[in-house]
Amino acid sequence: MTSKYHLPKGTSADGPYDLLVTPESAGWGYSGLRILTLQPGEAHALSTADSEFLVLPLTGSCTVTTDGTAFELTGRTGVFASVTDFAYLPRESEALISSATGGRFALPSARTEQGGHSARYGRKEDVPVELRGAGACSRQVNNYCLPGTFDAEQLLVCEVLTPGGNWSSYPPHKHDEARPGQESELEEIYYFEVSGDGNGFGYQRVYGTPERPIDVLAEIRSGDTVLIPHGWHGPSIAAPGYDLYYLNVMAGPDQDRAWLICDDPAHGWVRTTWDTQDTDDRLPFGAEENHS
Repeated sequence: MTSKYHLPKGTSADGPYDLLVTPESAGWGYSGLRILTLQPGEAHALSTADSEFLVLPLTGSCTVTTDGTAFELTGRTGVFASVTDFAYLPRESEALISSATGGRFALPSARTEQGGHSARYGRKEDVPVELRGAGACSRQVNNYCLPGTFDAEQLLVCEVLTPGGNWSSYPPHKHDEARPGQESELEEIYYFEVSGDGNGFGYQRVYGTPERPIDVLAEIRSGDTVLIPHGWHGPSIAAPGYDLYYLNVMAGPDQDRAWLICDDPAHGWVRTTWDTQDTDDRLPFGAEENHS
């Protein structure tokens, strides 16, 4: 099944970006994501304009220079190897991203009218690594830029790593209504990578309500992206033999920057089964390098 919400690798490339998702291209108001590949010695000038950004290495290292300050990002050898350090850029910033050895870099963004935070460096040692779920629902969540882990205006960013054969983003949940204390209104982007030799795959499900229909069942491969403007999303399924990575980017109109979700009541009961199951012993990924 094809969908305007599933962007296969390369179909949303633009200029220097392997992926360019803006609020305009997505048809919503806040969330964005760019994937930038730099060859050894290359550099890229980024103007943040009306959005705040992270510079998050997927593979390789880089230097982020802005307003006379240079942030040296050590990066990582790959998304399954470890968490990474990163840089935060506020709106109305001019930055130069340069890489002596080359690499791929995610640039998640959120449109915001606020500008109270300054550019700064995020240490990998300060990134909380969470093991969520149990049994075949075990997965790892790297909480880079969420309430309580790193301050931003409206941007929320995390990574989820799922061992082959497991399900994540499960039970299905949504965050498309502003209900104080219960649910936040957030647009979400999933950017995927799959371990292995390039033949790996997984699946992503998104479905709506009668009032707000949406229907996505996508076979996803490395470099694919799924847009979630609303509706229940999950599961994200890692095929046996292929570990699944996805980067989550969220933003919305709520000035309080809350992340509150609501489970699909048909499936929320699954959480109660985790109490009697062990966490998958393949987790965490890169245990010798990650810090929680």
